[in-house]
Amino acid sequence: MLNRFEIAETETFQRAISKKDISKIYNKIKTYVYPQLRINPFFGKNIKKLKGEFKDVYRYRIGEYRLFYQVDEKQILIFIMDIVKRKDAY
Repeated sequence: MLNRFEIAETETFQRAISKKDISKIYNKIKTYVYPQLRINPFFGKNIKKLKGEFKDVYRYRIGEYRLFYQVDEKQILIFIMDIVKRKDAY
């Protein structure tokens, strides 16, 4: 892709990463996940598009956590919505 996506974190995500257990992996998210998403947020080893009522939402698997985001192609923007443990996500 020629365009590099910008990343916007929602308030929900900001609150989630302030929790002790999730704040530990936030550095990994910034250094590994975000650069990957900026290049191609639609396809990757850990990326999956959700179905049903959440058909516009993607999830990125990070160990036992799931990072949920939406992509706005017109604005070239990725909205990081939330991160939760897998057992609580589905």
